Amino acid sequence: MAHRIYLDACALGRLFDLPAEPRVRKEFEAMQTIFRMIAGKEIDWNASTTLVAEIRRNRNDEDRMGAMALLSFASKILELESTESLRAVTLHQVGYGATDAIHLAIAEASTATLLTTDDRFLKRARRGVGTPLVRVVNPVEWLREVNHAAYTNP
Repeated sequence: MAHRIYLDACALGRLFDLPAEPRVRKEFEAMQTIFRMIAGKEIDWNASTTLVAEIRRNRNDEDRMGAMALLSFASKILELESTESLRAVTLHQVGYGATDAIHLAIAEASTATLLTTDDRFLKRARRGVGTPLVRVVNPVEWLREVNHAAYTNP
């Protein structure tokens, strides 16, 4: 597989949002396309026990059950190991939220591009806070890049 991604709960949750606003609609559609690619084995999706725990805390029964069902498409569900835990502590100390730091540390360990719709997370990563070892990108932007590459590299 050419692409390996890691989705945080914000990106995964976009599939359960009402796509009323233009931005939400674009992200919703991008995530639908990404999941078709995951189902078609064009993308390797690494999830984590941290993501599973976040999903389980969702108070909306339909969203929680839907997200849990989608986990069956994950290539792997990664555990938070001691190395990732130490990295997450460092990332948290430089300004990432605790869960974002864990997601980033796990994505780094699995060399997966991290997809999120969280603007604060994206902004920190783009500024290079904590020197992220993988890209952190919005699903719309990532899909645009992947599609562009597919058309320019036959």
